[in-house]
Amino acid sequence: MDLAASFQDAQARVKTLTKAPSNDELLELYALYKQASAGDVTGSRPGMMDFKGRAKFDAWATKKGTSKDSAMTAYVALVDRLVK
Repeated sequence: MDLAASFQDAQARVKTLTKAPSNDELLELYALYKQASAGDVTGSRPGMMDFKGRAKFDAWATKKGTSKDSAMTAYVALVDRLVK
């Protein structure tokens, strides 16, 4: 299976988790997904009262400069770890 197919498979599998991931794991999944699908973070950081938006933006910003393939690989590995 090529990387793009593995990435799509991981996206489907993450929706079938029986146990909810921790907040840190959810942010990591979000950041890796966004980096793999959209590239480096763009726009301005959400305002101080938007806690969720800020956390997501900050998590994605930590992946800046990560290649699409590296982000996909890390996403698939994280989903594999969560599924077990």
